[in-house]
Amino acid sequence: MEVNFWIFLLLSVLKVAVVTVILLTAVAYTVLLERKVVGRIQNRWGPTRVGPFGLLQPLADGIKLFLKEDLMPTGVYKPLYIAAPVIALSCALLSISMIPFGANIKYHGVDLFQISDINIGLLVILGITSVGVYGVALSGWSSNNKYSLLGALRASAQVISYELALGLSVIGVILVSQSFRLREIVDLQARHGIVSWNVFGGFQFVAFFIYLTAAFAETNRTPFDLPEAESELTAGYHTEYSSMKFAMFFMAEYANMITVGCVATLLFLGGWTSPFGHLFPADLGGVVGEALLPVFWFVAKVFCFLFLYIWVRGTLPRFRYDQLMGFGWKFLMPLAIANILATSLWLAFHAA
Repeated sequence: MEVNFWIFLLLSVLKVAVVTVILLTAVAYTVLLERKVVGRIQNRWGPTRVGPFGLLQPLADGIKLFLKEDLMPTGVYKPLYIAAPVIALSCALLSISMIPFGANIKYHGVDLFQISDINIGLLVILGITSVGVYGVALSGWSSNNKYSLLGALRASAQVISYELALGLSVIGVILVSQSFRLREIVDLQARHGIVSWNVFGGFQFVAFFIYLTAAFAETNRTPFDLPEAESELTAGYHTEYSSMKFAMFFMAEYANMITVGCVATLLFLGGWTSPFGHLFPADLGGVVGEALLPVFWFVAKVFCFLFLYIWVRGTLPRFRYDQLMGFGWKFLMPLAIANILATSLWLAFHAA
């Protein structure tokens, strides 16, 4: 038993380290992808100077943020001013621990492609991401700045409003899957490839639209980026932050984007399963192929989701604040409730 415990501990620490490094690297290169894609949309090149094709630009940006002077304004409330970016980044990094990235392959009883597999994984993710808004709210209040406070109030109201629609959108998937466990939700979508995915086979395309829209608002992204509206609020809730504290907010935003993409992939797009179903044998490529091919499909789907995020940013203008709140409460909420009722009736009809 003692050996098994130490193997479990060692593998768990390794998983946490590997996932953290991969997530932070993905955050850095998502920023580069955004700058490149938005540059092309606006008929320019984007970063090209640092490294071949600008591939070392994230490293240069990271070094710059580390070496900048860390300014502390005199009027701030220091304990919460310092804690706010820590809360935001911690919640962004913690939520990824529930995400299964690949098939259920175990070594000495330890799942290699998921840090923590629990029965209510979906609820835990929603709970952790809900706490992240405290980082934004506290940063705005503790900064002693009117722009920061307005940005924080906007962000808090926006996240609470759209979190309801986002939470209701996943209930349809839970009803279809009869489970909160992410692996079970994915396994039920693996039967016939793309036809079995919840967005098509589970008739949750309305729920996917609601989730997608609410996710943009939850992560403060265009066209819902009112908390950081540069033309109105300078930089919003992180106006008074510099150096690494600013970088932590920046990393938290992109880490949340990746987490939202992962959850959308698991709930609606079949997770790590192939869109071709069982057209190709499961053991294609041997043991290595069996382990890595599902990871490839998962990463490809998340990449498409992030590309859509960036495409929307380069295409759509920003909402007015009254439009943003009205859209959330008057359109998305009733639509999400209607989707739950329709899904319940459809399941009841089929069960009868």
